[in-house]
Amino acid sequence: MKKLITLVWAAIAASVMALSAQSGANPEFIRLLQENRARAGVNTHSYEVMGSTLDTPAPKGYKPFYISHYGRHGSRSNWGDWAYKGVIKPLAAGQDKGILTDEGKALLDEAKTILERYDGMDGRLTPRGVREHKAIAERMYHRFPDVFRKGPKAVRVECSTVQRCIISMASFTNALTACQPDLEWSFDTGEKFFAYISNESSREHRKKVDEMLKPIYEAPVDTTWVLSHLFTDPEAGHEIVGNVDNFETCIWYTACIAEDFDVNSDVFRHLPFDVVYKWYDALNRDLYMNQCNSVELGADRMERCRPLVDDILKKADEVVADGTYSADLKFGHDYPVLALASFLGIEGVGDRMTFNEVPEKWFGPANVCMASNLQIIFYRNKSGHVLVKFLYNEQERHLRGLTPVTGPYYDWTTVRANIEGFTR
Repeated sequence: MKKLITLVWAAIAASVMALSAQSGANPEFIRLLQENRARAGVNTHSYEVMGSTLDTPAPKGYKPFYISHYGRHGSRSNWGDWAYKGVIKPLAAGQDKGILTDEGKALLDEAKTILERYDGMDGRLTPRGVREHKAIAERMYHRFPDVFRKGPKAVRVECSTVQRCIISMASFTNALTACQPDLEWSFDTGEKFFAYISNESSREHRKKVDEMLKPIYEAPVDTTWVLSHLFTDPEAGHEIVGNVDNFETCIWYTACIAEDFDVNSDVFRHLPFDVVYKWYDALNRDLYMNQCNSVELGADRMERCRPLVDDILKKADEVVADGTYSADLKFGHDYPVLALASFLGIEGVGDRMTFNEVPEKWFGPANVCMASNLQIIFYRNKSGHVLVKFLYNEQERHLRGLTPVTGPYYDWTTVRANIEGFTR
């Protein structure tokens, strides 16, 4: 047994080295994927804080008084049932012929469970998504209680018109109310707000990215592994499956969403790691190139995010001037939160890079998982001087190109001027 384990780890190490050499992949990112393959779903990965949430003490005399927040909706269902049925139909046929392995039977059961929980509802917030927002709100409150206890009780909320965002908002605000029952809420949604809360890249932009991704999509991968693992007779399995590449694609999409439905088995285990990595790499680059401040295509994307940034500045100016609200909470989607972090220069998620640098430098599961969120925490001293710090997915982050006053704390006037004078 010990020898077998050694051989398995040697094979994994060889796989890591091969992938790194072929695609410029970061070995640490590969390790993180192998540690938890659900991360390979990138923006379908359920909410995970991948780092410390400890707070660096603020400079003496500075107290938090206001939070500006943008949160993506929580875990949701995907669109359509084609992938689940694309897994179930051939495996059910294999079961009828008595040629499924135990692994094939397990995948069939998992796909049936996911199809049942999908229940024909596209983009629906799942119970896991509700829990994610409740937990984020509770942690926000307990990290910065004085914002809500000692400050004004009014909280302003704007939301995307999409149902999963509205229910995420309800979960988040109900959790805050449970912590601080005397909060006074102002809620709003509608097309006017949706226009800036839910911005995304242009069609022309997306077409350019699709062209960049073609070599990755078309790269050949092993198809014999799946047949031998799922069918006792791989040749007969091949006859049932037909196009094995399409079958693997269906398994991939089924695996991506399993975690969001609280299916707690690793559905990605039914694919060889090179297939898992291929689809992760394509999706990871797609999200960065379409929504972030890339070297090649960032200018247009950042311009389309500007109305959201302007609204955040406007509302922050109001609160700094008259202190009417303790928080402004926005609830939206993954594309805008990526663009917002890029515009602001949030380290890690908002770093500038080229298409070819993405596999080495940008780990999407840490940057755009379900319920990803940006929190800007405002601090003030008795003389009225304002500092800010930025939390992305609840972790302190620095800003690209700006020097903090200390730790993660920045002079608000300097940050604001930098944002207004934004250049790529």
